[in-house]
Amino acid sequence: MIRLLTDLPDDVVGFEAIGEVEASDYTTVLDPAIDEALARHERIRLLYVLGEEFTGYSGAAMWEDAVVGTRDFSRCERIAVVSDTEWVRHGVNAFAWFVPSRIKTFGLGERAQARAWVSER
Repeated sequence: MIRLLTDLPDDVVGFEAIGEVEASDYTTVLDPAIDEALARHERIRLLYVLGEEFTGYSGAAMWEDAVVGTRDFSRCERIAVVSDTEWVRHGVNAFAWFVPSRIKTFGLGERAQARAWVSER
C-alpha cells in the first residue's frame, strides 16, 4: 500500500510504501495526490520512502510504477527516494539521467536529510 506523508510543504508530495504495493495504490492514492499538487503549483517535488515495512510490488504495481516512470516529470523539480533496498537505489540511480528532475537517493537513516533536501529552496 502507499500512504501519503503529511506535514510537508504544500508543493512536496510525500508517500511511503508499506507492505506490498498494489496497482490500485497508484490510481487511488499517488496519481490523485500528484495531480492535486500540480493543479496548485507550477512545479512540485516528490519524497518517496520505501521503508522497513516495504515488501515489494505486485506484478500489476510494477507495471504502474513503470508507467509513472514515463510520466512527464518536467514539472517536478526534485525527487528524493529513501530506501535501504539496494535494487531500488541502483534502479533509481541508473534511470536518473532519463528524468529532467534532480533525483537523489538516501538511506533509511537519512530520512530527515531527504526531507530537508527535497524541501529546500
